[in-house]
Amino acid sequence: MKKNNQHWNIENTYLELPFKFYSKQLPEKVTNPKKLYFNSKLALELGLELLSNSEILDYFSGNKVPKDSVSIAQAYAGHQFGHFTMLGDGRAILLGEQITPENIRYDIQLKGSGKTAYSRGGDGRATLSSVLREYLISEAMHHLGIPTSRSLAVINTGEKVYRNQVYDGGVLTRVSSSHIRFGTFEFIRNFCSKKDLEIFVKYVIDRHYPQISDADNPAIELFGLVMKKQIDLIVNWMRVGFIHGVMNTDNMSIFGETIDYGPCAFMNIYNPATVFSSIDKNGRYSFGNQPKIVHWNLVAFANALLPIISENENKSVELIKEKLSSFSSLFSNSWYNMMCKKLGIFEPVENDKILIDSLLELMKNYKSDYTNIFAALTLNNSYKDSLFKSSKFKKWQKNWKNRIDILNNKTKSVKLMQNNNPLIIPRNHLVELALENSINGDFNQFNNLLDLVSNPYNYSSNNNFQTVPNGFDDSYKTFCGT
Repeated sequence: MKKNNQHWNIENTYLELPFKFYSKQLPEKVTNPKKLYFNSKLALELGLELLSNSEILDYFSGNKVPKDSVSIAQAYAGHQFGHFTMLGDGRAILLGEQITPENIRYDIQLKGSGKTAYSRGGDGRATLSSVLREYLISEAMHHLGIPTSRSLAVINTGEKVYRNQVYDGGVLTRVSSSHIRFGTFEFIRNFCSKKDLEIFVKYVIDRHYPQISDADNPAIELFGLVMKKQIDLIVNWMRVGFIHGVMNTDNMSIFGETIDYGPCAFMNIYNPATVFSSIDKNGRYSFGNQPKIVHWNLVAFANALLPIISENENKSVELIKEKLSSFSSLFSNSWYNMMCKKLGIFEPVENDKILIDSLLELMKNYKSDYTNIFAALTLNNSYKDSLFKSSKFKKWQKNWKNRIDILNNKTKSVKLMQNNNPLIIPRNHLVELALENSINGDFNQFNNLLDLVSNPYNYSSNNNFQTVPNGFDDSYKTFCGT
């Protein structure tokens, strides 16, 4: 139980691991920090609600570290756009693991807090705009019901960051169940010993998946659980039209949370080929390609585990292939189940796949708004979209309504749809307007959008569809959060 007035209850179990897995690193101090946002609801969950304004400024700017904190930068590697490279926390510092009043453990990390041993020539800083974007989108994802890192604080450093032009600098305090990545395993596999890998796998299992600690083959069981978490996560992304934008193995959490909000965005017009990332020239991380990429990433993760699955390499490959072979059916079943929920179908049958596939094909052909179409179906309202006027859609709609009638529980179907089809997402044009105004000192738009995305399933009082300016997404690009 948390003692009265005890702000911090912090540990760093990562320090128990071999020293090559991390570097001890203090954040770089800043000269004139200013608090822009402090997530009081999240702070309450963490047991940090009693922090004073001066403490918030000190701790979350990096000017002071909490008592008992030994701050570190984590080493990891990763496949970036399919190419392996050595990486690490180049602009992030882990303060430690906060133990909440409910005895839940969360990593507390500062992003944009200065150079580390892994900065690779960079300055370790972050632009204020990128920090604000992550705060906004991660909170939106949380309220959409998607596993995600959270944002506790945004600090304006009062200093400038130099990129292609001069920007205001910012520090984000990120809260996550873990910052261990697929790429952490790749680092150990490629640059450390088999013994190191065994130590690390035991650490990950003890911390995140203790239910398999006594399994006959913990490594293979770990892979199976991680694969399931990744499938659930990507299906959830696709439920709301989210495009991560940079699904490199170093950006994939071992715990199945969304992390590293860089060139991310939400799809408005339904098209599986949608890409908004400025660096994704060939559509590797497009909306519709995300399932293939998570499979690719799981193969990389599997390769990292091979030395400790079995003493016999061929046996290791055989066992991991057996696990991986189930990916396609697991993903397909999970995805179709999710889509059935979006259509209010609570007892799916095989023929429902035809209903889903035909609707998506129509939406693609008519360039329909992904969020609004499902919201209109949920509301049983017509929507100003050419799709609704087409004879093919009217035929589809009749078949769908007949399917709902067979279930004989319309109330249950509507509730299922309301819980899975958001009315509100952080529309790209609203995000950009909010960020542009904020860096110019006007936070009204940002605050309004933050409020809006905090209640995305509010069908009781808000039946208005969001509209997108014509052509806005045609040339829309997002960038890595540097």
